[in-house]
Amino acid sequence: MNATEFAAAQWTRATGAGVDPHEYQRVTAGLTSVTDWGPSFLRTGHSYLQRAEHARSPLSGGEYLLMAARWFHLATLAPYAETPRAAVEADHALSRALTVLEPAARRVSGEGFTGWLRGPADAPGTVVVIPGLDSAKEEFLDLVSALLARGLAVFAMDGPGQGVLAATTSFVPDYERVVGRVIDALGVARIGLVGLSLGGYFAARAAALEPRVAAVATVSGPFRLDWEELPQPVRDIMAQRTGGADAAREFVRHVDLAALAPRIAAPLLVVDGGQDVIPGVTNGEPLARLAPRGSYLCVPHGDHLLGNARHDWLPHLSDHLTRTLTGALV
Repeated sequence: MNATEFAAAQWTRATGAGVDPHEYQRVTAGLTSVTDWGPSFLRTGHSYLQRAEHARSPLSGGEYLLMAARWFHLATLAPYAETPRAAVEADHALSRALTVLEPAARRVSGEGFTGWLRGPADAPGTVVVIPGLDSAKEEFLDLVSALLARGLAVFAMDGPGQGVLAATTSFVPDYERVVGRVIDALGVARIGLVGLSLGGYFAARAAALEPRVAAVATVSGPFRLDWEELPQPVRDIMAQRTGGADAAREFVRHVDLAALAPRIAAPLLVVDGGQDVIPGVTNGEPLARLAPRGSYLCVPHGDHLLGNARHDWLPHLSDHLTRTLTGALV
């Protein structure tokens, strides 16, 4: 895949993450190969750090830092030598932004996870946002904002093999144990989960096996993976995040929700894009059908992560979690 094709493939994911589409076009127009992706996106992120340093108000500085975090995270989507540094820079930019914009936000870390707890201390419900194969807590800021606007507390996290932890940890199949430790660390009795892409599998699995999960939603999450059919780039990323090809193959063998779906007691919303077709990936309709309280939303024109259709699913998902956790729309 050349640079133009790669940029086109990442278009809705990047704009869905909140970067300006015109700036994205300007940055990617100058790429001569995919190896230029990371350095170019890092430079763009650094330009926002510079704007933050010279901002005329703390609010503007914080907003620039949030944008820097987005660009630094997107820099990690193409493999290159500085990928771990980009993830660290994304984490640092988000931390600086929240320190300025939301002084009450709290960093919470534990075995196999780290992230930011945002929202009111007396929130009627708490939602944990779980990223996927190569996403991170910096990618889904619009989802976090939608949940915060409804009065919920939100913990956006990186788990094993994800985001800032990708360089030092690997994916684990028993993600419900990570979620259990998150719940303990947050000090809440019950939570909602929303998982995106592979994070949808993690969220559904946790909802089946962790009784404190009271609401769950998945976005572009796999019901089942077939290693033999997965595209090579997906296999490569999986190998990086699990510690090698053999470990990746073994991990993929666990990604099958057929036996777990009937055990999900919490209300479940499954969101798929009708244009999200990846070889070796079974989308979420069977999950919604097999879960006792499952519902299914398929957006016909939506792609993977539905960055091209945010308003067709994001309000509905946010309302689902709010209604389930609080009993009312906020």
